[in-house]
Amino acid sequence: MRTTTLWRPTGPAELALVRASGMRAWPPRLPEQPIFYPVLNEDYAIRIARDWNVKHDGAGYVTRFAVAADFLARYPVRQAGGETILELWVPAEELPEFNVHLVGPIEVVREFHAA
Repeated sequence: MRTTTLWRPTGPAELALVRASGMRAWPPRLPEQPIFYPVLNEDYAIRIARDWNVKHDGAGYVTRFAVAADFLARYPVRQAGGETILELWVPAEELPEFNVHLVGPIEVVREFHAA
């Protein structure tokens, strides 16, 4: 099976829910979060975790995970800014199915904390 590696910057609250799943699933979105945004490169995830999550949550984490490539084909790559600011937009109601197509665990690969 071909997989695609994705990253997600996250704060402490979301990471606690991921850990509660055994690092196997992303939690449901909150009502004000209609889209789940995994990103396609680690550098973009680092910038968000370091510059946004730390400022708003006191800590930011970069996670890495693999998803079945055939399944991801339904989500076009979105350019959210510069050339390397690439993400997928997964509607909140599709997140349970998205989680079924994760291959292996979600891993924390970087963390940042307020000074």
